[in-house]
Amino acid sequence: MTAIVHAHHTPTLSERLKDASAAAFIALILGIPMIGMTTVDQGGFLAVMTRWPQLALFVGLTFAGRILFSLALETIKRRSQGRKSGKSAASAAEAANAALKRGTKPESVIGWLAVGIAVALPIFFSEDRYIIDIATSVLIYIMLGWGLNVVVGLAGLLDLGYVAFYAVGAYTYALLSTQFGWGFWEALPVAGGLAALFGVVLGWPTLRLRGDYLAIVTLGFGEIIRLLLVNWTELSGGPNGITSIPRPSVFGYAFLPPDTEGSIADLLGIEFSPMHRLLFLYYLILLLALLTNLFVTAMRRLPLGRAWEAVREDEIACKAMGINVTTVKLSAFAIGAMLGGFAGVFFAARQGFISPESFTFSESAIILAIVVLGGMGSQLGVVLAALVLVMLPELGRDFAEYRMLLFGFAMIVIMVWRPGGILANRTPTLIHVPTGDKA
Repeated sequence: MTAIVHAHHTPTLSERLKDASAAAFIALILGIPMIGMTTVDQGGFLAVMTRWPQLALFVGLTFAGRILFSLALETIKRRSQGRKSGKSAASAAEAANAALKRGTKPESVIGWLAVGIAVALPIFFSEDRYIIDIATSVLIYIMLGWGLNVVVGLAGLLDLGYVAFYAVGAYTYALLSTQFGWGFWEALPVAGGLAALFGVVLGWPTLRLRGDYLAIVTLGFGEIIRLLLVNWTELSGGPNGITSIPRPSVFGYAFLPPDTEGSIADLLGIEFSPMHRLLFLYYLILLLALLTNLFVTAMRRLPLGRAWEAVREDEIACKAMGINVTTVKLSAFAIGAMLGGFAGVFFAARQGFISPESFTFSESAIILAIVVLGGMGSQLGVVLAALVLVMLPELGRDFAEYRMLLFGFAMIVIMVWRPGGILANRTPTLIHVPTGDKA
């Protein structure tokens, strides 16, 4: 009987220092324009002020944090291997399947910690409109990233026109609410279903295309939707867009000033504050994002989700095994589009105004960058990448002329540092542990 032993390499002290130094160097490069320098108003003109102590502290914390993170990760791996070493092959297979159900321990801990931070964030910044708005934007992009992750990360279908489904959801809710008086919760499933239908319409003619050819077709589809919105003024309002889109309500009550019909402040007998609506919208998108994550995670464990990953790895082998590749691809397009449509409904309800300028190719590029930089198929990676790609432009507002330059440079650094994405080592949906022959 042939045995294969996978030896785990423990990094030496020099390797840890080298890895931490690389992380500190990246922090230094990114921190110079973001933390080391800022602009101040001096007599009517802007002057650059340096903050080298804060930059040094940031770099030092990055260096120490990288070492502590690697040590903690190594400890978790050692303990996990120690528990598995005394088990038989059959029990190891059962443990592997159980691990898949609850997720890997480090990612699970980080995920629950992120949820706790997201829930508690408004408690500490309940009066800071800027922080709540940025956090809401991050959650929108996380939800969009998880939707596109179904198409790109799991099914392996390169989609450059994902913003089209985002637009379909937004305009569906805008039209249903302003023209027919539909509420947010009534229009949400309809908009998601219509976006899924558009996903099937896109997927059907592209079934035989792969790689760059598929990307070009999806890019064209996104532009077609945008141009239709610009020129079909009777339906979409053209470049002027649609205004006065109703905000979401709670059982028919909205966050309106006192003495207004349907005011939730009058119902609860509390003092009205515009921040109440912002906090409600934040928790609403948080709920939608968490439901999206649970849905995608559950789909991955189903036969359809496994088929997505199989088609991504080898489409020809899937056909040989009898998998209906057409149905698998169409389902990926439809489900990914539906999730994008849901995000579009929330975007329209939050803004109260939409126009074709909100759904350009640059939005598709940012969403795709979130999926790729986070790690193809990684749910947690999407969260981390969304934080990076949404927060970096905000941190660079003091250097408005160089924001996109810094944004592009940061993306290049991340891809050079982590070519497979921030979380490249994604846990597979299924792990096969052969029992082998008894000696």
